[in-house]
Amino acid sequence: MATPTSADLARWNSELRSQSPLEIVRWALAQAPGRALVSTNFRPYEAAILHVATQALPDIPVLWVDHGYNRPATYKHAEALRAQLGLNIKPFLPRVTPAHRDAIHGPIPTTEDEAGLKQFSAVMKLEPFQRGMRELAPTVWITALRKVQNPNRAGLDIVSLDGNFGALKVSPFFYATDPELDSYLAKHHLPNEWDYFDPAKADEKRECGLHAAWGGKAAAGAAEIGAGR
Repeated sequence: MATPTSADLARWNSELRSQSPLEIVRWALAQAPGRALVSTNFRPYEAAILHVATQALPDIPVLWVDHGYNRPATYKHAEALRAQLGLNIKPFLPRVTPAHRDAIHGPIPTTEDEAGLKQFSAVMKLEPFQRGMRELAPTVWITALRKVQNPNRAGLDIVSLDGNFGALKVSPFFYATDPELDSYLAKHHLPNEWDYFDPAKADEKRECGLHAAWGGKAAAGAAEIGAGR
């Protein structure tokens, strides 16, 4: 797949704006036969993206970074969705366990320690995600990004070129509201999970780095640390 131009992105976003999430996923899959994946962290409403992705391609790889800090309800939710949707989960774990990390560095940093949070995210989330993207090598990355999630994401669109992981990023529910997703989950008898907490953000309006410019460099730096360099 050739690298899209800004004109390509503008045209695609204009054309896809009126399409349904399923139509958007089917368009995305057509851009990269056999080279697409969907990512998840099993946060609230992510059953929707997993449902629509598997409707279009039942065995689509599902990239999940299990950093080890999820709450019990999130793990139970993940297993319930795995069973209900037949998810082809590809889990990637950090190179250090949560117990090891906490013993050396202490508790998860708070929002008052921005540098500590970014380091935590790099080691426990970004590095395993980068490793997963490298091993699975998608050219299209389907995400659950939505405009309402935080200020950084409001500047994106349905289709964007991801600079951190070198893939075309497609977000079928980008313009969806919470009520619209509530209706989608109810219509398709999908569960939701409200006990989710992302320690790499520590606050819902922060960016963990997956969709921010600093994430790629942070992941590379964490990989070097993990390799002992």
